[in-house]
Amino acid sequence: MAEHKGQPELSEEEARQELKRRFLEEGAARSAPLSALDEAERERALAAGRELFKRPPVFLRGVTSLSALPEPHEVEIAFAGRSNVGKSSLINALFGRRDVARTSNTPGRTRELNYFALADGRMAMVDMPGYGYAKAPKSLVKKWQRLVRDFLRGRQPLRRVFILVDARHGLKPHDLEAMDLLDEAAVNYQVVVTKADKAKAEALEKLLRDMRRRLERRPAAHPEIHVTSARKKRGLEELRAAIARLLEESRGGRPA
Repeated sequence: MAEHKGQPELSEEEARQELKRRFLEEGAARSAPLSALDEAERERALAAGRELFKRPPVFLRGVTSLSALPEPHEVEIAFAGRSNVGKSSLINALFGRRDVARTSNTPGRTRELNYFALADGRMAMVDMPGYGYAKAPKSLVKKWQRLVRDFLRGRQPLRRVFILVDARHGLKPHDLEAMDLLDEAAVNYQVVVTKADKAKAEALEKLLRDMRRRLERRPAAHPEIHVTSARKKRGLEELRAAIARLLEESRGGRPA
């Protein structure tokens, strides 16, 4: 490989911004936020979200090794987050059901990559093991972590990972580690704040300001943060719409 002599070496910050610029130019599933749409476009997006989630998903399989992954779908999304972040409750709330993802009083019960099919099989939703893995042997924890890392790095149709963050606690080291991995792999991700009903308004606004500031520096992060409450049904319509738009974008903007 020929050397490019005379080209100045980029600083760490310049390299980060260059990666972000290239990521944006390549159009890696970074659709404009709903707030940027006009009224007609916003209503179409919300309607598409309602249509996508009006039927329960079809459970495909629980994956414990990369060799067991199903055939790639047109679009794949994943939900990730710390144990006890409310991931199962949020997934159930999106579908308006209680039986899609299993909820438990024991955090960390999801121990596989649980694959579900939506939109007549065009989209797959992956419920990932939570960070923390309550009451599990260390050898098993390491196996899950390796599976998750390899999945995030190498799954070609994975269009977006939704990283769930508890409104009361904000970003924790495990969240930042996941973001580092996704930045490195150039996999688009978006923060979804959960349990917003359990945080005071002033504290929540401060947390959002801090997260926006930190996400600005991350090349693969989507700029919009979804604020949700499964219990109060806050933010669910907007999140459904964002997911439906990924499917639409995969077809060049045509309705799915």
